[in-house]
Amino acid sequence: MGKLLIVNGSPRAPRSNSRRYIEQFLPCWGETADRYTALKGGPLSSEGCTDLLLVFPLYADGVPAVLMRTLKQLATWGETPRPRIHVLVNCGFLEPEQTQPAVEMVRFFCKRYGFPWGMALRIGSGEAILNTPFSFLVRRSLRRLAAGIRAGRSEVLSVRMPLSRRMFIWASGRYWAGYGAENHITAREMRTMEIEGG
Repeated sequence: MGKLLIVNGSPRAPRSNSRRYIEQFLPCWGETADRYTALKGGPLSSEGCTDLLLVFPLYADGVPAVLMRTLKQLATWGETPRPRIHVLVNCGFLEPEQTQPAVEMVRFFCKRYGFPWGMALRIGSGEAILNTPFSFLVRRSLRRLAAGIRAGRSEVLSVRMPLSRRMFIWASGRYWAGYGAENHITAREMRTMEIEGG
């Protein structure tokens, strides 16, 4: 069994869904794993690492800026062999295919800098799915991701809530309206382009 380093690439790392996905992945992995938070920065301690799992949310159809800093560190990797890089990316869209540009960005990075490419798990409806009865689908996919990493496979997995687009939009609207109400913001205020009051 190789040594795994898990990188939380979320800009909201301490209270992020990426953190929650990592916590649910670790029991599936079943071994110890080192962890690194891209938001905190600092040197990437990856000595002896055989596999690297990047866990991050989709930002503007790509990789978050805080994770880009980590990739820049990896680009100067002087050791051999290089670890195999895996990706777990989630998005608020229903369709996990929306994350494919971010997956391709990391895959291109691997090709450019000589890192072996491994597994990818694309999670649609990622902001909500962990709080629904469909969370078992995520746990099943995390077990498949862990098994693929252990076996050295290169495969793209996907998971999402099994809802129609119309049902998902309706449920999302209810969620955000409730969230706004908790923070004393009306649905009308949330529809404006102004994000800060004067």
